[in-house]
Amino acid sequence: MKRFFIHLIIGFAGLISFSQSQLDLFLKPSDTLNKSRRNAVVISEAVLGGFTLIGLNQLWYKDYPQSKFHTLNDNDEWYQMDKMGHVFSAYQLSRVGANVLNWSGVRKKDQLLYGATLGYTFLTVVEIFDGYSEEWGFSWGDIIANTAGTGLYVGQELLWNEQRITLKFSFHQTKYALQRPDKLGDGYLEELLKDYNGQTYWLSVNLHSFFKNARLPKWLNVAVGYGVDGLLTGKTENIDQNFEQNRRRQWYLSLDIDLTKIQTNSRVLRTIFDVFNAIKVPFPAMEFTEKNGIKLHGVWF
Repeated sequence: MKRFFIHLIIGFAGLISFSQSQLDLFLKPSDTLNKSRRNAVVISEAVLGGFTLIGLNQLWYKDYPQSKFHTLNDNDEWYQMDKMGHVFSAYQLSRVGANVLNWSGVRKKDQLLYGATLGYTFLTVVEIFDGYSEEWGFSWGDIIANTAGTGLYVGQELLWNEQRITLKFSFHQTKYALQRPDKLGDGYLEELLKDYNGQTYWLSVNLHSFFKNARLPKWLNVAVGYGVDGLLTGKTENIDQNFEQNRRRQWYLSLDIDLTKIQTNSRVLRTIFDVFNAIKVPFPAMEFTEKNGIKLHGVWF
């Protein structure tokens, strides 16, 4: 019986090792154009994007009256946190779009032309939906933010052939969602998307990429963050309740880790690191505000 368990353990270990090696091989980017991979990527993106837009239309827009196409100037709303969300989304979608084409062996030029513009195209279609909704409207501010996010990714690839400056995101729950759950979210997932007070957007700069001769860890970043506090309503929102608001912008300075710069031979780990590199690693931070000056945080999310 003892030998049986030993053989069983060895068998499972071999199976896990085989599975991991096969997965590593699958995740390895192709050196040349792999048409089956490329076709799978194109079909998957088309199907996923189509179903997402259909679902968005059914779950979001159909409950609101439609109108003629119109524009909306919402640049002053929510201290531009919604615009930061557009910049972040466009950047991350561009990164993913280019990476999956790189996995397929598509040449660099086409990665940027077709992959990095994927997020921009998708977000533009969503903006057009907004233009036909009476509740919202087509926002040129959103288009500019989308362009900035895609431009940040493509520009760095053209200039440096790498991402030295990464857009990241962090979130913590706040007291404000409890006061306006209909607007700021009810529960963690809704608050993650709706409560701007808990969101922080970061420009994370890899030091070694700029100072290659310095004795710095390749994964060490310095991050500058932007967030807000005390926002219960938009600037032009009319509500019956008289909310007391102490609205302010917040700037942060912190350290960060570029997970993609951590050395490993495992393609599985590289993929995991690449996915989670969109999230700012919690570190101590300095907060700067106009009213309160400088405030230190032991750990900031």
